Amino acid sequence: MLHRLLPLAALLGALGLTACKDTPPPVAQAPAPIVQNQQLRFATNHPQLALLALSAARPVDTVLIELPAKLAWNEERTQRLFPAFAGRVSTIRADVGQTVKPGTVLATLASPEFGQAQSDTVRAEADARLTAQALQRQRELFEAGIVARKELEQAEAEAERARAEADRAGARTRLYGSSRGVDQQLILSAGMAGVVVERNLNPGQEIRPELAGAGVPALFVVTDPSTLWVQIDAREADVGVVQPGATFTLTLPALNGQTVEGQVINAADFIDPQSRTIKIRGQVANPQRLLKAEMLASARFERRFSAGVAVPATAVLLHGAAHQVFVQTRPGVFEPRTVTLAHEGAKEVVIASGLQANEQVVSENVLLLARMYRMAQAEAQATASRTPAATPPAGAAAR
Repeated sequence: MLHRLLPLAALLGALGLTACKDTPPPVAQAPAPIVQNQQLRFATNHPQLALLALSAARPVDTVLIELPAKLAWNEERTQRLFPAFAGRVSTIRADVGQTVKPGTVLATLASPEFGQAQSDTVRAEADARLTAQALQRQRELFEAGIVARKELEQAEAEAERARAEADRAGARTRLYGSSRGVDQQLILSAGMAGVVVERNLNPGQEIRPELAGAGVPALFVVTDPSTLWVQIDAREADVGVVQPGATFTLTLPALNGQTVEGQVINAADFIDPQSRTIKIRGQVANPQRLLKAEMLASARFERRFSAGVAVPATAVLLHGAAHQVFVQTRPGVFEPRTVTLAHEGAKEVVIASGLQANEQVVSENVLLLARMYRMAQAEAQATASRTPAATPPAGAAAR
């Protein structure tokens, strides 16, 4: 039994020696950075330095501000048609994309309600003719001395009232169709020159005017697409830039980044409580009709600064209520710097004070550097609290 255990022990011993020979020597870790004079100092060639990208603060006089925008029809050149009377669609004479002129018939509705209005017009015309004839007889009788002036004046007043009612009823029916006879044909016609961009009715469809405005779209939308409105959402900080008359460049991703020049025509005097933005209305020309309503775009404004430097937005941290950047004073040495912002954009930030041009700031992994700074500060404070106070030499108190 013993002669069997001896080879096994020798084998285990050999394996143990081999394992000891293959174990790599321990690698010395880089010393942790320390805080000295409110600066974070790294050892030379510290591996963490490779993670910290630097950017130079550059002088800036103009910055491009990019705001979300959306195209919409020019409502000053748009007509939305709703029915004035209930009825059933009998004919449709216009479709989307058709060019129309003022008075072009778009559709016809069979409407008993409109027939009632036509009947009222016919009765009013008959009453006006009857009162006019009665007035003529009263004048002849008055000239013959048979009736008094009071009766003549009463006949004149009745004739004027009847004529006014006939004019009113006739104007109402002429607005929506023929005022002669009773045909119950309600006509929907264009009131302006433009293009039909929406049609929301079908043959035989029942139309009721009381539903208009209750989430029901217009039967027809006619607009002049040669100009479009641009709805822009501006931040509170950009209120001084997006004033009426300011120009902007509109970039449309749907048109492969094509740009169009526009101008602000109106700016709201209040801030939307939901989005915390200011509603801006601009206008752009669309002579070739490439732009379409509801297209998404970006509106770029140019903002000018009298002084300041620009750094990447990733270089700025919010430290409490203040903004902070980390500046490299010399290789491997970084100090936190409190700065004042003049403009805060999505990609670039303009600093009004606290940073000079050409100073190097950390623009990547800033949060990592800030965490290392706090850890080094905490370690320095803990070390200071553990170090006993220096004992004065003997006899120093006597001297």
